[in-house]
Amino acid sequence: MNFTVLTIFPEMFQLFRAHGIIKRAIERNKISVSTINIRDFAEGRHQVTDDRPYGGGCGMVMKPEPLAGAIRSAKKKSPDSITIHLTPQGRVFNQKVAQQFALYDGLILVCGRYEGIDERICQDFIDDEISIGDYVLTGGELASMVLIDAVARLIPGVLGGVDSAEKDSFSDDLLEHAQYTRPGTFEDKNVPEVLLSGNHKKIEEWKLETSLIRTFLKRKDLLKNRLLTEQEIEILKKWCLDIEKIIHSQPLRSTNALSGSQ
Repeated sequence: MNFTVLTIFPEMFQLFRAHGIIKRAIERNKISVSTINIRDFAEGRHQVTDDRPYGGGCGMVMKPEPLAGAIRSAKKKSPDSITIHLTPQGRVFNQKVAQQFALYDGLILVCGRYEGIDERICQDFIDDEISIGDYVLTGGELASMVLIDAVARLIPGVLGGVDSAEKDSFSDDLLEHAQYTRPGTFEDKNVPEVLLSGNHKKIEEWKLETSLIRTFLKRKDLLKNRLLTEQEIEILKKWCLDIEKIIHSQPLRSTNALSGSQ
C-alpha cells in the first residue's frame, strides 16, 4: 500500500519511517510512506500556504491553490488512492475504519494546520474526513502517523505472525486477552498455571474468558454492540451463577440486602 502525506512539515516523517514495524514494512516493500511538501505548490518567494479567513475570526486558513496542486500531484502518482483529510470534524477513527482503509491500494493524507483548510478543497478534493478523537491537535501530522501505523499493520506480511492483527484488541469487538512473559514469578505473582500446561484447548478457553473479562470491565459498550457466540454466552452465564452464589453466601444483614431496595 502507498501512503502519501501532504504536509508543510515533511521532515516530521523522517524518524517515523526510520524505526520499528514501519521501517521493516518499507524495507520489505509491503508499504511505502512518502511526503509531498504543500509549500512546493505555493506561489511567491515566501511560498505562503495560509491567509486570513473571509468574514473575520482568529487564526489563519490554509489556502486552496497549494492544497489543490499537492493533491493533484499525489493523485497523478497514485491514481487509485483515496484522499483523506485529518480533521477533528471527521468521523472517528477506529479498528473497523482501519480495516476498511487496508483494502485500498493507497491513501493520500492531507494534514491541515492553523484553523483548517479552505472549504472548497473539502468539497471538491476530499473523499473522506477522519478524526482520531474528540480533541484538537496543532496539525494533522501526528494524526496521519496514527492512521498509517494502524492501517499498515493490517497489510498482509507487515506483522510477524500470520494472525497477529486478527487477534488485536477491537478486531472482533473484544479487548485482547491478558498477556504474560518470563519470569514465571514476579514480585510474588505467578503466571496462570493454564498457560504453562501445554493444553492448547484450555489455553484458548482461558484467553477467550480473560478477553471477555477485560472487555466487560473496561469497555462494556463493545459487548452491548456485539453478536456473542454460544461459547461466549455460556461463559457469561457461568459468571452470573458464580456471582449469585457469592451474593447468597453472604449473611443477611437486613431483609433488603439482596433486593437492593433503599
